[in-house]
Amino acid sequence: MKRYAYAKINLSLDVTGRRADGYHEVCMVMQTVRLADELTFERTEEPGIYLTCNDPSIPCDERNLVWQAADMLLRRRDAGGIRIHLEKHIPHAAGLAGGSSDAAATLRAVNDIFDMGLTDEELCRCGVRIGADVPYCIMGGTALAKGIGEKLTVLSPMPACAIVLARPDVDVPTGKVYRDLDALPSYSHPDVRAQVESLQRADLDGVVKSLGNVLETVTAADHPEIGQIERELMEQGALGALMSGSGATVFGIFRDRQTAEKAAACVKNAGPAVDVFVTEPVTTVHTSLA
Repeated sequence: MKRYAYAKINLSLDVTGRRADGYHEVCMVMQTVRLADELTFERTEEPGIYLTCNDPSIPCDERNLVWQAADMLLRRRDAGGIRIHLEKHIPHAAGLAGGSSDAAATLRAVNDIFDMGLTDEELCRCGVRIGADVPYCIMGGTALAKGIGEKLTVLSPMPACAIVLARPDVDVPTGKVYRDLDALPSYSHPDVRAQVESLQRADLDGVVKSLGNVLETVTAADHPEIGQIERELMEQGALGALMSGSGATVFGIFRDRQTAEKAAACVKNAGPAVDVFVTEPVTTVHTSLA
């Protein structure tokens, strides 16, 4: 069985508070894009999880969210194991939820392979124990996420457009980003409500006008490459550009694929992006289809 794990971007990301347990409360609009990892699953008679990956830098043991997702469900059964191969295309630790999406695809696949009969709601309850983005990745599409990211509301689909993803070669520890944000006396908040209303009207210009990510306030201060990529995308015709998640991937939204592809070529030549992709929104996610 082959499954696809799609990347996501944050059209908006606001931090609204901090809980007693240290987690941050967020309010954000999430969007699936077509860039995807590929996972192949094979049921085995011998118990255990046998994980391989095309990227040697990715751990293939209990540190991997794929392994954790498979283990969480296999513990419910008393027979057999699973062999999984992960073909990585989404850059690692880049603000695109690659690991969370891999875990979500694994939960769905193991549920199907072993005929567990778990509902999407039950899978989401499992997923949030692995990571806050996993429930969204199980659902996919366009969604408003609140709480720590697990309280999800389906939104009207993002209007058709092309999206350029560009990742600079920088390391962005998520924990440090939130600590630095907490240290700020104040910061500007994106208008998430206006963006949701723009989506309801299928108003791409309104969606772009409401782009905003409070985490970029601190990440871009440490990594000027982020602002450099955003400026290059805007100069090449992007309607808007923004950092996704805690970084460091930047995305630009374009009206058409041709302009996006020309912009991607310019960004590759200009630097400092090391990974550049041209993709598009995915409004309905079927993890078994490319």
